[in-house]
Amino acid sequence: MLRVSGGVWQGDPALLDARPTNIVTDSRDAGEGSLFIALRGEHTDGHRYIPDVFRQGALAVLCAEEGAPGEPRLVVPDVMTAIRQIGAYSRDRLSIPFVGITGSVGKTTAKEMVASVLSARFSTYKTPGSLNGQIGLPVTLMAMAEDYEIAVVEMGVSMFGEMERLTKLVRPDHAVFTNIADAHLEYFHDRPGIFSEKSRITLGMPENGVVFANGDDELLSRADFGRRTVLFGLGENCQVRALNIARGENAELKCRIAADGRAFDVRVPAYGTYMIYSVLAAAAVGMEFGMTDAEIADGFLQYHTVGHRSRVIKTPYCTLIDDCYNANPTSNRAAIDSMVEFEGRKVCILGDMREMGEQSPKVHREIGEYAVSRGVELILTHGSDAAYIAQAAGDKGIHFEDRQALRDAIPSLIHPGDVVLVKASHGPNFVDMVKIVEELR
Repeated sequence: MLRVSGGVWQGDPALLDARPTNIVTDSRDAGEGSLFIALRGEHTDGHRYIPDVFRQGALAVLCAEEGAPGEPRLVVPDVMTAIRQIGAYSRDRLSIPFVGITGSVGKTTAKEMVASVLSARFSTYKTPGSLNGQIGLPVTLMAMAEDYEIAVVEMGVSMFGEMERLTKLVRPDHAVFTNIADAHLEYFHDRPGIFSEKSRITLGMPENGVVFANGDDELLSRADFGRRTVLFGLGENCQVRALNIARGENAELKCRIAADGRAFDVRVPAYGTYMIYSVLAAAAVGMEFGMTDAEIADGFLQYHTVGHRSRVIKTPYCTLIDDCYNANPTSNRAAIDSMVEFEGRKVCILGDMREMGEQSPKVHREIGEYAVSRGVELILTHGSDAAYIAQAAGDKGIHFEDRQALRDAIPSLIHPGDVVLVKASHGPNFVDMVKIVEELR
């Protein structure tokens, strides 16, 4: 794998053909047998941490700097170019079907749901975590073994021009569109701009590939992808629909899938009725691959959330909804809609929604107004943009300029029996807020 980069290997030649246990770009994730990729970023340089990863047992390092003689480093002129070359080589070796997942909101959930369903019959590879961009996707391909039958990969973009590079690297056989929503507006400006970029995923697809698209989305429902398209959703225009949607015990989602004369019930251990679109996407893909109703239903039962996404935690003190991995206007509204289904006083702890551009004050105010309209009784915010949420919430909003002040105030502001939603973009990192609420007694 490493030979195709054109770099200079300075370690034991036998290690060149060894397969790493994992491939990491964060030195803290390196362990015994890891391949560490030393990237230079805006705020840090991975080369600084090479001694650390070797102490942690790393097999080798892909980097742009020579080390001590015999140290297992593959030294290349440019690390990003090298991982793209290795990723492309890895993809070329594989003849299995690839399902690409794109959209504004819910890509990781849809990826996990599709992979969970397909795994009921096939040996299925899926993107680890959210490695979905210009760095993550080559790393995803590099990490793939050759004994899988299907791959489900997440494909995320935040600027114009990125999707064409990704789709020509991945070459997906099929594509799933979750939705087109207000995300990355700083760069895409509006929804038509977002749709224009994401729809370029088809440039890497074969002509007989299938597009699975959210038929309740205004732009996706009217789109001509130049390929057979299966719409999923709640509307009559959709070929794969959900009926009798309900929330079961332990916040599980229940519904009846109806498609082309087929109808069967499924239960999904997932919180939030907005998850229904990921459920429908997974069912549509499963049916395209010839799976039975029972196999699809069994696949859903194996689904579980990834990281800090829509986790419902019932503590002895309150009901905590940990959804702090990411945030934008669409996902914030969906999270609020779902939290109000629980019994108890509704409290939101909200941070900035990033990359909203010049529309940021407006969209943050709208979230504050929306939360109040849905019956949220207390909104605690931190972050320069999140201040607009509290402002729009009036006497129900409290903004904290200082992060520690919010942390200190949480125990006195959250009451027994409350339903607490913690949500923010990934950058503000509200994981510590989740921990404080979770430990309340």
